[in-house]
Amino acid sequence: MSRTKAGTPPTPTGSERFLEEKATAAVRGSQPDIEAGVNAIREVQRTLKPKPGVYRMQDARGDVLYVGKARALKNRVANYTQVERLPMRLKRMVAQTRSMTIVTTNSEAEALLLEAQLIKRYRPPYNVLLRDDKSFPFILLRSDHSFPRIMKHRGARRAKGNYYGPFASAGSVNTTINALQKLFLLRSCTDSFFSRRDRPCLLYQIKRCSAPCVGRIDEAGYAELVGEAKDFLAGKSSAVQAKIEKQMAQAAEALDFETAAILRDRLRAATFIQGSQAINAAGVGDADVFAMATKGGQVGIQAFFIRGGQNWGHRAFFPRHTEGLEEEAVFSAFLAQFYEEVPPAKTILVDRELPDRELLEEAFGESAGRAVAISVPQRGDRRRLLEQASRNAVEALERRLAETSTQAATMRETAEFLDLPDIPQRIEVYDNSHIQGTNSVGAMIVAGPEGYLKNQYRKFNIRKAQSNDDFAMMREVMERRFSRALKEDPDRATQGKGDGMWPDLVLIDGGKGQVSAVMDTLEELGIEDVNVVGVAKGPHHGRDGREVFHFPDGREKTLPTNSPVLFYLQRLRDEVHRFAIGAHRAKRSRAIQASPLDEIPGIGPARKRALLLHFGTAGKVRAAGLEDLRRVPGVSAAVARQIFDFYHPNG
Repeated sequence: MSRTKAGTPPTPTGSERFLEEKATAAVRGSQPDIEAGVNAIREVQRTLKPKPGVYRMQDARGDVLYVGKARALKNRVANYTQVERLPMRLKRMVAQTRSMTIVTTNSEAEALLLEAQLIKRYRPPYNVLLRDDKSFPFILLRSDHSFPRIMKHRGARRAKGNYYGPFASAGSVNTTINALQKLFLLRSCTDSFFSRRDRPCLLYQIKRCSAPCVGRIDEAGYAELVGEAKDFLAGKSSAVQAKIEKQMAQAAEALDFETAAILRDRLRAATFIQGSQAINAAGVGDADVFAMATKGGQVGIQAFFIRGGQNWGHRAFFPRHTEGLEEEAVFSAFLAQFYEEVPPAKTILVDRELPDRELLEEAFGESAGRAVAISVPQRGDRRRLLEQASRNAVEALERRLAETSTQAATMRETAEFLDLPDIPQRIEVYDNSHIQGTNSVGAMIVAGPEGYLKNQYRKFNIRKAQSNDDFAMMREVMERRFSRALKEDPDRATQGKGDGMWPDLVLIDGGKGQVSAVMDTLEELGIEDVNVVGVAKGPHHGRDGREVFHFPDGREKTLPTNSPVLFYLQRLRDEVHRFAIGAHRAKRSRAIQASPLDEIPGIGPARKRALLLHFGTAGKVRAAGLEDLRRVPGVSAAVARQIFDFYHPNG
């Protein structure tokens, strides 16, 4: 994105700001840094051939700075040695480069696909990045059962069946599945639940399932519903509706009003699905629609997902690290990363010509196993759809800028209130959860100026402090967290990744005691420069929102009940509380489901199942004699002796 088109670049945040300051100093004040980078690149460039492939630029720590692709690696890498021709952004990168990793490929299209995979894996600071890298949800209609199940699906598509998507959000999938259940009466229960039923469940009563589990519909009738669902999801909704209307008329003529009422409700569900489409995509078929907007140095890209002429949702994306790049380069990088996991539609509609359109089409075609076309529509329904996407892109970016402005002000006020030297780029919040010392779990969430960093959340199974000593639990969590940080990143370089990153602020859910426990632990580790603040409920136990903030030096502060800073810190405290409770409940659930037989060494699932089937309960296994144990199918004399000796160590 060019600076003339996008306006003033935004202030870098987080790792970007650190790299900016460090690299600018390297370029301006330390020429040997650039020379060292150029020499490292030249050493690699001498061994290269003019073949397609992918290269990774790495700093002295081995962290990946940039991932790039090339039609001819030797020529592309050589460009980085001509420093005077490079823009300032690439000069900064070269100044930090100390090594390179090269991977050759069979074609430039294959290199583009590999580049997108590596960018997603390493998230380099000099590549255009998608902040929202969560997988998209799909609807899966399974085919590995005589009565196929309809369900929401994320992740790798290993199960046999038909996948429909992507959908913009889990909410849009859930809404669609609910409507499809009313329309086609397909089951959504698991196979184990299905096999255990001896009477219909509630979904049958509310007319959202045909109850194949108890024979209320035969296999042929259910297969017909499945076929109709496939047609509807494939875009043949009009034919499906016409068929239901005909069946409803026939039932009414035969005075079968109950069947006619069921068909009427199904028809209403079909109408609901189509009526909920906020975007008219009729006649478009299968297409993904993208439009870009730029303002204030930031980029927003709006995506519409159209399948079978139906709108399956839309989402706005805000790529990072776009400063100094042409808009077309940002757009191409976005598309390459977006389709790294999401299967491309047959048609991709964009709002501008892309210089590498043919390469993208070839790469997407290889990954999809069919032809993929990228086009800029000039007229008709597709053009109107693209114009609507453009309007949405502008509006989404304006909302984003407004929210960012408000958040930036809140972050500045937070830094002032908590006596921080600068706006915190990484905030870690800690809490513990247990029931009278059992199933104790410590939790850490991470937040930054742009929101929660959920891929960096951590939970700690408490190993030492088994009593209900909250202070001991907090000390154990701090010791494990910061011992690892010292090991992985002793130089405190905030551009590090994973558990080696150092926080600008540590928030503790607790008062003076918890803060003292944390400070004692950090002091034992030789750490004196981490900002720690405790958040405790006020004299009325938080009912009036009067949280008290405890500082290591004994000071206490409060905020007005209508303060944005108070609301922000409360949200952080509530989020870590939610995460800690969830981790505790999961651990407790696993403990409840555990069997006493798990304690016997060398006894696997098959033998545990055989023992329980033979004796009925784990208690009866404990009380069984040696001869009784030998009679269990699959249990040898040696295994029987092992089980008996475990429960009767004294013979």
